[in-house]
Parts: sequence; C-alpha cells; structure tokens
Amino acid sequence: MRQRGRHRRRRRGRALRAALTGAALGLTAAATLISVSQASVAEDPGALRPLAVSARSDELRLTEHRVPQPWLDRLSSAMGEPVGVGTVLDTADRPLREAADCTDDERQALPVAPAATRAYCWDEGETRGWQAGAVTTSGDADDDGRWGSRRVILSAWSREDDTPGAGLARVSFVDADDPEHLSYTSALLTVPVDGGDDYRGLDSPVTGMVWYQDKLLVTTGAGDRNALYVYDVDRVQRATTDTDAVGRVPGGWAAHGCRYVLPAVAAYRLPEVPGAARPEVLSLDRGTFPSSLVAGEWVTADEGRPTRLWRYALSTEPDRSGLPAADRAGHVDAREAYETEAVEVGGVLSYRPTGADRSRWYLGRAATGTEGRGTLWRQDAKGSRATTCGADRSHQCWSALPGSLSYWAETGEVWSQTGRVLFALPLAAVEKALD
Repeated sequence: MRQRGRHRRRRRGRALRAALTGAALGLTAAATLISVSQASVAEDPGALRPLAVSARSDELRLTEHRVPQPWLDRLSSAMGEPVGVGTVLDTADRPLREAADCTDDERQALPVAPAATRAYCWDEGETRGWQAGAVTTSGDADDDGRWGSRRVILSAWSREDDTPGAGLARVSFVDADDPEHLSYTSALLTVPVDGGDDYRGLDSPVTGMVWYQDKLLVTTGAGDRNALYVYDVDRVQRATTDTDAVGRVPGGWAAHGCRYVLPAVAAYRLPEVPGAARPEVLSLDRGTFPSSLVAGEWVTADEGRPTRLWRYALSTEPDRSGLPAADRAGHVDAREAYETEAVEVGGVLSYRPTGADRSRWYLGRAATGTEGRGTLWRQDAKGSRATTCGADRSHQCWSALPGSLSYWAETGEVWSQTGRVLFALPLAAVEKALD
C-alpha cells in the first residue's frame, strides 16, 4: 500500500533534479534535422472560443456508475489480497532502451523543435501487435511528484485489430527512479462481471489517461458507451496463469500474458443526446482549484466542425479520492469549455503560469495530408502560436503521431509518447520555442 515518504522529498529532489538537468540527449542529426522543410505551414487555428457550459451541459455531462463494492470484494477474495504500486514496481524487470540504443527510425519519430531531452524506446517484440496510447506519471498522481518514495510513469497500450486479443488494453508501470535505467511490467485493464466472480478485458482502446491520487482514469474508443473507466491503483491483482486467455481459467486467473490485473471500480457514461462530446484525450491541470480533468475530442479534418475542449472538476471529498466531482444524481458537469479550429488533436494540456490570469492550452495535432510531422500549438482566448523549425519556419516540428501530454511539475517536464518512443522535454523549452 501507499507510503508517501515526504520526509525524503528535499534531499532526493535536489539530487534528482541535478541528474535530470545534465541528462540532455545526444540525439543524432537525423532526429533533429529531418523534415524541417516539408509541407506548407499548417492552418492557424486562431483563438479559443469560450462556450457557455450551461447551454452545453447535456452534451458534456457524464453520469457515474460505481462497480458494487461486494463485486470487488468477491474478486479480491478469489484472486488473493490486492497489491500496491510498490509491489508492481519491485517486479519491473523489462528494460526500456535509452535514446542511444534506439534505431534511427525510432529517433526520427521524436519532435524536431523543441527537441526531447530524454527518450526511451520500447522493445519491438514486446510491443508487437500493440498500439501505443496515453501517458501519465506520479507527477500527476501526487503534488510531490512521487508515489510514496517512487517515481513512476504509466504507459497505456491497446491491442491492434486483426491480432489475437484485439481490443484489449494494458498499462505498463515504469520504474523511473533511475533516469538512466527504466524498467517496467504490465497490468491488463479489466471490468468485473458475474457479480465479481470473473472479469473481462476492457475491450476498447485507451486514448487518454490520467493518474490522480489513488485513481487511474482512462478514456475509451467510440465503440463503448462509457466514456471513462476508473481504476484503483491500490487494487492491483496478481494473475496466476501465463496464457492468452482473460479471466478465470482452470487452475487460476489469466491476463493475456500480463503479470497483473487492474479491475475497474467505476465508469462514466456519455449522455444519450445528439452531439454528445466523447473525451478522447485527457490530462490533469493542478493550476485550478480544485484540480481539474482536461478533456478534448477527436475531430477529423473532413468533419467540417470545431473541436471542443473542456474540463471537469475533481472531487475534494475524502470518500471520493481521485474521482470527478459529481452531484447527488451522479452527474459530472463541465466547469469550462471552448471551441478550437484545430482538428485531429492527439494531445491536450492546460497550464497556468505563475502570475498569469488565465490558462494556456497546448494542443498536439496529427500530421495531415502529405505532411510527415504533426504540429504543437499554444492557444488561449487571444490567439494561437505554433513551434517552428527549419529555414522556412515550418510548423511541422512535432511528432507525426502526437500522444497525450502530461506535465510533471516537480521536474518541469512534459512527457509524451509516439509509437515505440517515450520522451520528455522541459515545458520551458516549449515556451521558448513558441515565443
């Protein structure tokens, strides 16, 4: 279970920040110079347009459904006592490769400007048939940047179509205590069924993910009426059988080859109204009070409509740790909403600098048409600006497949993932590239 270990924060924090400051990557020229003169400048999405949330409440509202406690207790009784994050990390024995050991193709997936200062690559064999998804960290989970005394990165993966177990999703727990030697192990995301006598796979791709307090909130694909599922990181269960099956099997419990199982404890359902907004991308904003869950939808270029961005307040009630704030009927309403002309947004981050009167929104957009790279924009109600690179000041400087954006306040870093590459860069470098 969780032990905060805050008395170690000052000593360890100074040493860690010193190590990270000197850990700039010696990325190859191919990773920093490619594709800077490709394509025309991406269309400027302009300023954010505020939306009246009262008028859009039916479109943005979610309804909470908790998994009955007896179901969870029955599953724990059958599978054995749940374990915590520390136990999971102690068994993290699969290494990530450092940037110098990544292939040229993997390094070329990194942003051109601003450049990553840290990058790690997943093993091709271990991730074959899996699609990389969202990233969150212990910097989201706790304001001191640690879970107990540990630094942790969580990376979501979804089983690709036309592969065994298509639709399954897992979360890799990365031990990030030593920046030079990251290792991980994985837990399958599941949903209790049959009164807690069994579980099924999530059966939906994970498109966004936030770890806040003891809860992990994940967004799901369009095939699921539930927009968000919630997992309790203190309720990790051990799988006992290493097979491709999922759930109760003769002789034990299986998790499609994963060592651990995370059973859902709650889900949040979309409203059954035209125009209901599905949160596809997700991040945490600690600059609001209370802290808020930032969400954005995925709108394709040919849909011809703006993209909605909004936020839900997170609860401050002791018995609702890590959950969105809900009324007595279980309704979760947006507290703020905007429209942007940016489309195909793969990552969203909201951050309010010290002394600023409003939050800045950062949007990672996918490559479109013949463009080989995506774009990174900063928007607010006054206008927008993109990072640029190359002699022609191209906006195509970000990764081609932009992933979620997660801000780690303790180190000042933004974490993201593109394909098999996990990377970080200082938010200050993003600001410098924009300004």
